[in-house]
Amino acid sequence: MSLQFLRFIDLPDHNKPGGFDHAAIHVATDRLYVAHTINNALDVINCKLDIYLHSIPNLAGVAGALVSDELDLVFTSNRGENTVGIFSIHDEQAITKVQVGIRPNGLAFDASRKLLLAANVGDPNIAGSFTLSMIDIIKREMVASIPVAGRTRWAVFEASTNSFYVNIAQPAQIVVVEANNPDCIARILEIPAEGPHGLDLDAVHRRLFCACDAGKLLAIDLQTGTVQATAELSGIPDVVFYNNKNHHLYVAIGNPGVIDVFHTDPLRLIESISTEQGAHTIAFNAVEHKVYAFLPQTHRAAVFLDNES
Repeated sequence: MSLQFLRFIDLPDHNKPGGFDHAAIHVATDRLYVAHTINNALDVINCKLDIYLHSIPNLAGVAGALVSDELDLVFTSNRGENTVGIFSIHDEQAITKVQVGIRPNGLAFDASRKLLLAANVGDPNIAGSFTLSMIDIIKREMVASIPVAGRTRWAVFEASTNSFYVNIAQPAQIVVVEANNPDCIARILEIPAEGPHGLDLDAVHRRLFCACDAGKLLAIDLQTGTVQATAELSGIPDVVFYNNKNHHLYVAIGNPGVIDVFHTDPLRLIESISTEQGAHTIAFNAVEHKVYAFLPQTHRAAVFLDNES
């Protein structure tokens, strides 16, 4: 087995039925920030000791968490109030909130231009509400709103192409926004599988890994948009992370509650590790090669080590 179970980390009880969403790790401080959506808070974990530290409250419907190691910043997407939060690692209580589109979810950040993208889920009953919001984090304001064809999912920024890539659930596509021209879509990559969802980047081999609701995992060439390889998943996926040292890809699947682990060269399933029913989100510590799975029924995190490291 490539993933070895290490321990559980107890997290705060849910305020009501619900669970967790996206998470990110700040390398220098070994801190993990996970969206405890149902509690309207970020839970903070010390990754060196694998213990819960505290929670950051008053983030209504928080769905996304993203970290900038370059600028020591944390970003949140707060679906319940249509804002993104911005705060320093060194002052977690001083949170600036910026109004964005309807129900922000996926986040991606260009540290060189200090430009944050929030991919908004929108509301199907509100025309034109499927959008991407571009935020200047120095001005602390939204500087562009870009309409897209359907509900957004996750997003990444790729430095060599200076581009943001955003999954759209329906129609199945990835939209590309160039950071030098951040007020419009530069191109669209058509995806041959229903429901593009989880997304991560292999910068060395210049490809995207896109996990789709149709139970398909795709490796997509960044430049051409062509599908290089396809693999079957154990169910409907959500969050994915790529380990570029081991060439492993981790895919969180809430039903039946597993992490599918793939080797990416070539793309093939290594194993499926049981987590818990509904555990659709994970985090990856690239320094210590640890994977954290967030368990909604028992409100805790399961910690695994990639023992091929």
